Amino acid sequence: MRLRFTGSNSGKNGCPAFYEDVDSDRIVVQGDAISDHESIAQLRSLEPGEAAVAVPRAVFADFAPKDVLRSPNFVSFDEFESMFTDFQHTAWRLETRRRYRSDEESEDYRRFLAGEDILLDPDDPWCASRREQSALGKRFERVRIVDEPPTMGQLYLLKNARRNSEVGEDIRNLWRADANRLTLPNEDFWLFDSRWIALLHFDDDDNLTGVEMTSEPLRVLRACQIRDAAWHTAVSFDVFEAGIPAEHKDTASLGTSAP
Repeated sequence: MRLRFTGSNSGKNGCPAFYEDVDSDRIVVQGDAISDHESIAQLRSLEPGEAAVAVPRAVFADFAPKDVLRSPNFVSFDEFESMFTDFQHTAWRLETRRRYRSDEESEDYRRFLAGEDILLDPDDPWCASRREQSALGKRFERVRIVDEPPTMGQLYLLKNARRNSEVGEDIRNLWRADANRLTLPNEDFWLFDSRWIALLHFDDDDNLTGVEMTSEPLRVLRACQIRDAAWHTAVSFDVFEAGIPAEHKDTASLGTSAP
């Protein structure tokens, strides 16, 4: 191995210390060897040729390499759906896109374009699940980014928000100019329990193509910061909708506009 010294809290080259193997993704930890039999007996499956060392916790925080190359962890749509019942307290969503193909394929979207009310079906499995989880004290929250003027897809979501709110979701909206000022990312994700991120991937036709899950601490911390900034600045969907000029709400005039 070709080792690069990355840091130590015991002098320039003292123990304990961290090193990077410049030719691989391996890390070498230098510390006090654990040799007493009682401590070794507590280790799980220490194989011949392996050794254990002890280092202060602060050394990891200060000197362990932070840049990690990870392969994206994509999960099935079934696994993703299970997150909405398995989470413990909060499910928070950032929605940044100008349209969602799945919305446009729904009967609700057809009714919206026709100027009809979007109906709440109490027996719909999605609605029933949201009510059940909300009754357990769990919170579903969303911030939706809206362009000026809004796209047809964004106007649909504003109308649809009332149905979502009736089954326990708290939905707020934010103008894209304000989102840009807050340096919010142009990506959609769910944040579960401030621990797990579900990053949603879309193709060029606005179809959801995959869900990438991560619990990497730095990414989760950034997602929590995004949530706090967006939630603090956004306003409830009904207040937001009331502030949109009437000419920008006319689906008939917008029907031939770009999505």
